[in-house]
Amino acid sequence: MAKNKTMFFCKECGYETAKWLGQCPGCKLWDTFVEEPVVKKSSGSISKIRVSREPELISQIKAEREERFLCGIEELDRVLGGGIVSSSLVLVGGDPGIGKSTLLLQMCREIVNKHRKVLYISGEESLQQIKMRAERLGVFNGELLLLCETNLDLIEDTINKHKPDLVVIDSIQTMFKDEISSAPGSVGQVREATGTLMRIAKGIGVTIFIIGHVTKEGVVAGPRVLEHMVDTVLYFEGENHASYRVLRAVKNRFGSTNEIGVFEMCGNGLVEVKNPSEFMLKGRPEGEPGSVVAASIEGTRPLLVEVQALVCRTNFNMPRRTAAGTDYNRVNLLMAVLEKRLGIQLSDCDAYVNVAGGMRITEPALDLAILTAILSSYRNRPLSDKTILFGEVGLTGEIRAVNMAEQRVLEAAKMGFDLCIMPQANKEHMKTQGGIKQIGVRNIQEVMDLLMR
Repeated sequence: MAKNKTMFFCKECGYETAKWLGQCPGCKLWDTFVEEPVVKKSSGSISKIRVSREPELISQIKAEREERFLCGIEELDRVLGGGIVSSSLVLVGGDPGIGKSTLLLQMCREIVNKHRKVLYISGEESLQQIKMRAERLGVFNGELLLLCETNLDLIEDTINKHKPDLVVIDSIQTMFKDEISSAPGSVGQVREATGTLMRIAKGIGVTIFIIGHVTKEGVVAGPRVLEHMVDTVLYFEGENHASYRVLRAVKNRFGSTNEIGVFEMCGNGLVEVKNPSEFMLKGRPEGEPGSVVAASIEGTRPLLVEVQALVCRTNFNMPRRTAAGTDYNRVNLLMAVLEKRLGIQLSDCDAYVNVAGGMRITEPALDLAILTAILSSYRNRPLSDKTILFGEVGLTGEIRAVNMAEQRVLEAAKMGFDLCIMPQANKEHMKTQGGIKQIGVRNIQEVMDLLMR
């Protein structure tokens, strides 16, 4: 007979223990343990027969390329690494109302229109609500099956009966198994539900997309082991006051984790942004000090963003420093480099740095643009509107080379810029001109002499 027992689980890594602990031995975080009832099977129910498997030589194992199919949304296919991998388990996380369900419903429409069978399972909305949203997105010509259910045993029976090509679960926090006595969304339920869906995906060869809610810290609610179990983790990001959305891969066993997809939220759903650079630079001021355009790279895609800086005298003993869209500590480091290497007194100035458009860029190639924007605002000297910069700045003031310089230059030329300032090391190895003038710099003193004269 099954016995009920209480265990303590870590919400971050899934570590379990029989008693409460202040610090998790697994992830070293504090106050992360929650108490959950578990069911232990009696020893009589355990099978005595065990089949052992012999290890195989790696040279004798045949590695075949994973089977993929396109979902019809180019931005999503890009982030997934070239299409949806069959028999994979994909987790899509994001803030409430950001557009997770809309994106996956649009994906379902494209797939069913290609004569594939899709099963959409919702634990949060009724069939009528899903139908109303589907009518706003467009015409569904294929087999899209809708089911409102939260019991995983019944869901498994439905999947085995209809054998769809793709299943969408909305959301994992609403699913439950009868064997677990805790409430849906708890650590035990989420972990058990994900394990069941993983077994279904690998067992019968169906691709499953899971929608997961995120916490106020921006991570998927539930145990962190949830992200470890799935094949791919996608985060759907965006600001409530902005129309654009960014789909970013943070884990992908079948592709790169640096790719992003850009969408714009419209009345008829999410629209792909084919040229993110043009979208990010829309409305950029002209001839204003502190405004600089930088060439960044997200995955394999060059992206032009506007970096803004505002430097003014402070009225307090401690100057205020603010960074939006980039690393705060990196901004402080670059300001220290300006003070030390160029002798510019910034300790009595407030400094505000912003990456316009709400994008968050953390790659080192943004250093030169941040430094130049601060310098431009401090000197009240605007840069040319047709100038673009990129490069990493070291602690001694040197400008270091960055990767994929040619792609950055070509993107700048395509957007109509006529001057590109880059590290001298990149300039020496540049093979293509792209119809744009290129200037290489070795240190920040050369940058100031070039732009602030």
